[in-house]
Amino acid sequence: MKTREKVMEYVFLLAAVVSIAAAMLICVFLFANGIPAMHKIGVAEFLTGTDWKPGNNKYGIFPMILGSIYVTGGALVIGVPIGVLMSVFMARFCPAKLYKILKPVVNLLAGIPSIVYGFFGLIVLVPFIREHFDSNGQSILCGAILLGIMILPTIIGASEPTIHAVEQSYYEGALALGATHERSVFTVIVPAAKSGILAAIILGVGRALGETMAVMMVVGNQPRVPDSILDGVRTLTTNIVMEMGYATDLHREALIATGVVLFVFILIINLCFSAIKRSRKE
Repeated sequence: MKTREKVMEYVFLLAAVVSIAAAMLICVFLFANGIPAMHKIGVAEFLTGTDWKPGNNKYGIFPMILGSIYVTGGALVIGVPIGVLMSVFMARFCPAKLYKILKPVVNLLAGIPSIVYGFFGLIVLVPFIREHFDSNGQSILCGAILLGIMILPTIIGASEPTIHAVEQSYYEGALALGATHERSVFTVIVPAAKSGILAAIILGVGRALGETMAVMMVVGNQPRVPDSILDGVRTLTTNIVMEMGYATDLHREALIATGVVLFVFILIINLCFSAIKRSRKE
């Protein structure tokens, strides 16, 4: 038995080392290839430039940074209220029979491939926006709606267990003081679970910021600074996917540098998530 435990200990250690090594290799690859490109282009020009014209050696990713922020922000405006309220409903209001239906539906949403969401956006959302707004349909608004739907299972899946985990004595104490069921949930249970809900929202931000294929199909992919939510944009992820297949030399290095910027954004999000988890434990 001791020999078997020792073997499994080394197996787990090897798995951990491989995971850390893989993450380190990705970091080394990105920064080793991306940072020199930023210096060649000029860090300020690269981050704040508004022209992306590889044929003219102009590599400004500011429009793509704005595009990513606008689409992700719009997705949070749409997805966070729905996701949080849905998780509260499933945790504290949902009848058992209905819960048995809703839970698999949420899990199914999480398992649908991105390309299928993209087809849905292209066939349903884009024509709807084109018909009802002064736009060609492929826009920030369309991308935000689609991503808002896509992040729902992430937010619900992470928020619901947190709400369930709040001690029942809090709820019972509120009822004993005369509060209604609804007031007990929203003034006691939800505030007690706020750190977990915030962590779920941060996970949703990471999901939205890193999405590529679905967004590429509905946002128009125009590398420009948008004037309204009905304009087409290009995000950091779609910029890499669209041009990496034929890029060479400095163009290719600039796309890798774009990946560095995206990696930094995701790193900041993960650090925020870790800080919230640490505060919960404390």
